[in-house]
Amino acid sequence: MEAISAGTNNDAETTVSGDLIEWADNIYVMERKHHARVTQTFAPLLKDKPVRVLGIPDDFKYMDPGLVDLLKRKFPEWFS
Repeated sequence: MEAISAGTNNDAETTVSGDLIEWADNIYVMERKHHARVTQTFAPLLKDKPVRVLGIPDDFKYMDPGLVDLLKRKFPEWFS
């Protein structure tokens, strides 16, 4: 499984795009506000793709070790 990280803000290193939405099998966002942005912007492309909220505050920098550790503890199946 390949994972790509993309942000909802225009200043993100990689910004969520229609191409990424179409490519993705699973879409996860950190917070509810990200869910709203993605679903409002890309609704036609999300017909069969649920957007899941992780419930993790978006207070981390990209690949922050604290975030990686939190994700490993919360979702160990992703790291097996």
